[in-house]
Amino acid sequence: MPELQILSAAAEEAEAAIRWYECEQPGLGKQLRATFDAALDQLEAGTLAGSSMPGPIGRQGVHRLVLRRFPYSIVFIPRGSTITILAFAHHSRRPGYWRSRGP
Repeated sequence: MPELQILSAAAEEAEAAIRWYECEQPGLGKQLRATFDAALDQLEAGTLAGSSMPGPIGRQGVHRLVLRRFPYSIVFIPRGSTITILAFAHHSRRPGYWRSRGP
């Protein structure tokens, strides 16, 4: 089973999104947290692989896991027995801002 490493910037993005959704509609932030946690659990268990990012960044090994209910992707790099979470990225806000965190 791979080990997950979550960059602090990615963890902060997730927490900010969860807080925002919870303020918009009580309970929705908790649902986002559950969705995020379930996806991380599946990545760690090896039951989800995600897909390669398009373009050169994908050829460098960066993957994404698109969440179903929320407009976010988990951006990560699988390397050996470690999966590094680079970002919890919104689909339409600041595309590619996280690229400096990758390879």
